Formats: sequence, C-alpha cells, structure tokens
Amino acid sequence: MCGIVGYLGFREAYPIIINGLKRLEYRGYDSAGLVVMNNNSFGLVKTKGKVSELEEKSQNINDGATVGIGHTRWATHGVPNDVNSHPHLSNDGNLVIVHNGIIENYDSIKTELKQKGFVFHSDTDTEVLVNLIQYVKNSENLSLTEAVRYALNEVIGAYAIAVMEKDQPNEIVVGRLGSPLAIGIGENEFFIASDASPFLQFTKDAVYLDDGEMATITLGQGVDVRKIKDNLQVIPAVQELQMNLEEIEKGGFEHFMLKEIYEQPKSIRDTMRGRLLVEEGVIKMAGIWDHQERFLNAKRIIIVACGTSYHAGLVAEYLIEDLARIPVEVEYASEFRYRNPIINKRDVVIAISQSGETADTLAALKLAKEKGAFIYGINNVVGSSIARITDAGSYTHAGPEIGVASTKAFTAQLTILSLIAIKLGKHNGNLSTERFNALISELDSIPELVQETLETTAEQVIEVAEKYKDAPNALYLGRGYNFPSALEGALKLKEISYIHAEGYPAAEMKHGPIALIDENMPVVIIATKTGHYEKVVSNAQEIKARKGQIIAVVNKGDQEVRKIADHVIEIPNSSEEFSPILAAIPLQLLSYYVAVKLGRNVDQPRNLAKSVTVE
Repeated sequence: MCGIVGYLGFREAYPIIINGLKRLEYRGYDSAGLVVMNNNSFGLVKTKGKVSELEEKSQNINDGATVGIGHTRWATHGVPNDVNSHPHLSNDGNLVIVHNGIIENYDSIKTELKQKGFVFHSDTDTEVLVNLIQYVKNSENLSLTEAVRYALNEVIGAYAIAVMEKDQPNEIVVGRLGSPLAIGIGENEFFIASDASPFLQFTKDAVYLDDGEMATITLGQGVDVRKIKDNLQVIPAVQELQMNLEEIEKGGFEHFMLKEIYEQPKSIRDTMRGRLLVEEGVIKMAGIWDHQERFLNAKRIIIVACGTSYHAGLVAEYLIEDLARIPVEVEYASEFRYRNPIINKRDVVIAISQSGETADTLAALKLAKEKGAFIYGINNVVGSSIARITDAGSYTHAGPEIGVASTKAFTAQLTILSLIAIKLGKHNGNLSTERFNALISELDSIPELVQETLETTAEQVIEVAEKYKDAPNALYLGRGYNFPSALEGALKLKEISYIHAEGYPAAEMKHGPIALIDENMPVVIIATKTGHYEKVVSNAQEIKARKGQIIAVVNKGDQEVRKIADHVIEIPNSSEEFSPILAAIPLQLLSYYVAVKLGRNVDQPRNLAKSVTVE
C-alpha cells in the first residue's frame, strides 16, 4: 500500500515523479502529492483523489527543478483529504517528507512536541515524524542525515521515508523498516521508489534497502547506506533488474488484470523453466536440493500466507501430504504469531507472498526464525524482504503483477508448490519412478492446457457474467483439491465486483449454507472428474432441488453434471493434483467480466492495496 517516488539528478524531476506515481497506482491509494525543489524553495502540491487530479493541479509547478519526491497515500491516520495527503512540511518549512507505514507511538511524540510549541495541521503520524526530525536537528545542531537517524531510533512502527531539506538541494535521505524501498542508480542521477517500476526506463541498476537501513543520496557523491540503530556503514549490493518496461504496460488489453490472466501460459512455463526437465526425468530446485534433509526429516511443514497466497497454501497441503506424505499445516500469517504457536527446530516454515513484502507474513517468518525453524520463501519479487530473510526459497518468475487481484501469481505459486511436492515425494520414496514421470510429464503440459482453457471458456464466461452480474450474493463449492479453488473464486468476485461471495467445501453446504439456496442464488460448483466427483454431483442435485442456479466448472465431455447445471464451463481433463490451476482460469474470467459489466475499477478496486505492508 502507498507508493513513494523520488528523483535527484540532471533531468526535470516533475515528469519522472508524476509518471512514477502513475506506475505505482496499482499499489492502492486514496490521495496523492509531490514536491519539487528549485532555488532552495519547495513547490508542493497534494490532493485527495487520483494521480490524474494531482497532475491537473500541478500544471504550474516550477518545471526547472531537478530534485523532488512524490507519494500516493492509503489512509491510516486521518481521513483521505488534501491536508492529510503527503508530502508534509515541518513547522519551520525547511524539511519535507513522504512516508509509507505507521508510526505507532506518534501520539506520545506529538504530545511532547506540542508542549515544545509545535503546531500540527493534519491528523497524520507522518507530520509528527517530520517535526520530530526538525526538533532534533535544530536542538542538537545535527545534519539532516543525523537528525533522521536519531528520530527513527525514537519511533516505533513500520516505515519507508524520503526526506529533503531546503538548504541541501543535492541530497535526499531515505530509510526503511517494514516497508519496501528501492534506489535506482544511474549516471549522475538517482531514483527512489517503492518498487523498481517507476525507474525501469532510466536504469536497470538498483539497491534495495534492508530493514533497519537508511541512505543519504548525494549528487556527485553517491549512496551512503548506514544501519539506523548504530550508524554502521553498509556496502550496498547493486542488483541488475530483470523486468522490462513492456511487462508493466497493458499491451493492448483493457485492464492489467485481463492481460495477466492471458499471460498465465507464459508465466507458468517461465516458472518451470530450468526446473522441470522432463527428458532427463528430474526436477532441479537448488533451494530444495541444498536443504533436502531438512525437508525430508521435517516433523511438519507449516505454510504461512495471506489472501490468495493462503489459498495456494491450502492446495499445497493436499499436494505435499498426498505426494510426499509429510504433515502440513496452513496458517493465516496474520493470526499465526498472535496465538503463541508451537514451533520447533524440526519444523519447516514456508512463506508464500506475491510481493515478498506482506507485513504479516514477514512477521510470521521472523517469529519462526527466532524459534529455530528452517524458513523457505516463495515469492515473485527478486530482492524482496521475504527473499532476503529466508534460509532458502524459490522465485515464481511470473513477471510483474500490476492488477490488485492476483491471477498469474496464484497459478505460478501452484506450479512451484507442485514441483516441490513432486520432488519431495520422489526423494522420500513415496512416488514410484513411473508415477513421478507421469506427474512431471503432465505438469509440463499444463501451460498448453491453460492456453486451451483461455481460448474455449471466455465466451461461455461472458454469457454467465451478463446473467448474474446483478446478483447480490454467490456461493462457490468444491471438494478435495478444489475446495481452495472455491475459496479463491469467491475471493476474486468479492475483490473486484464487490458482490458478496463465500467459498465452502461442498459437503459443508448441508451444515448451514443450504439455507441460502433459492432461485436467485447463483452457485458455482467445481465438479471436475476427480476422486470426489460423485459426491459433488450429489451436492449439485441438492442445490437444484431447491431451485438454485448452478454454474458448473467441469471437465471436457462431462454429461452427468450438464443434466443438472444451468450453465456448464468446460476445462481440459487433468489429474486431480493440477485441476486447481485449470479451474482458476474460468473463475478469474468470471470475476473480471462481472466487474467490467458493473463498471468497477478492475485494476484498482476500492479499499484494496496490492501489497499490504502494514498490519
């Protein structure tokens, strides 16, 4: 949530900042602002609403400035309005700040500063922080860098910040704890952003600050990185960015979400590339191979995740227990650390996160690491916080996912988890060579089956979306491997159409939800021909007997469910282990087309952020 952009160099800063903010819109926000500095004066504009509104209001800003910072805000302290929008000035007007995160002890600091004569104009914790920096800077006669470090040692919470001073036009000070921040390194120019997308067109070299680090960026001198706690210098590792500018553009699609749905054959193939070698009959995963004994001798595997990644974890529970016979528990990361969990050194904790920055998942990992567990990360962003804290891990290689509702990241996660389960099952002797080879051969064909699903289901889904777009509620039912698919389908519909939907194990319908069934209730049933097929058919008959409207996702050629269902969407035949990947496609398309027909903001649904980096 929220986004930071900054520039220091020889180019005009304003267009870089405004275009950078547009590239960060996917993160979710309710207001935006920017400040540029020229001739030792600040040109500051901010507004409630979209970046396009900020652009309109900032037409007269000083366009000769070559340094500035910008921000998209997602409200925490204080309602969304112009005053609470960032950037925020210090009382003396000499300092300006943008901030992602939450300062938990802001109220006590604010009280102390008020007693010292400070006046506050907003309801934000961020204004408290910039005035704390002013206070320590002036009272102790400190440099901006020293004042920022002192102030950050006094605050409790999570943050990514960028600070400028009128008297230092060639300098920006940044810091982070819990919220991501990247520094782009160019030729005598520097970029700051919450992720690399705002500066991809200018440089492929970036430094990612670790938690508890700050940096002073000075034109002509470079980037000086220090530990916030003790001021120890850190030699930053410059990484070469792998993503391309084309990957963060819509490429002719109306929305990023639709583009990313249609990218799934490629993203799944990219996730398998170099790992799944069918002709050699092997799965190569260094993160698993190098720590194979930890996995094979694990007392249990604990998967922690949030949202869509949690649903991927639920599928992984079926995969790993079925194929490798290792006990698995799946936990909401947001609850895991608050219930005093029992963790021991023989546990393996797997964290799943698209961004690698999810605050609750990161906190759960830190707890597991303190308890001595082996921690493994699955995420989509190279250099992310989760990637850096884990003992080992796997990148999904799905490419940038801009749409807030996760699509290609989900199926890429399922692909990685399938590889892990199959590999562990082979090495612990649970899978015969014949079964192993059959599974990897089928998994290798999944990208083509996903492509086929996209080509054959879209028109059917559009018809269903048109009929049920005005339904106030929906139920999603599945069994076995496809119970998590039902949860994920319901989540997608809620996220972008704002229609209330719930996912259930199909057998649980009789234990309450069946009371909701009538002629106005659409029920999506995932009824693939797997081990629970007959049971799901029985559940469908119970719904039909109560006049429910059935939308069935079935395998190609199914005739039995077709006799019962009002609408049938066919997907290719597959083993049960891989059916959640194929079932995800029509469910994603259904949520997309319902939202489009309702006129929703598909890529930026209300109240949601792409990456939840605060609790």
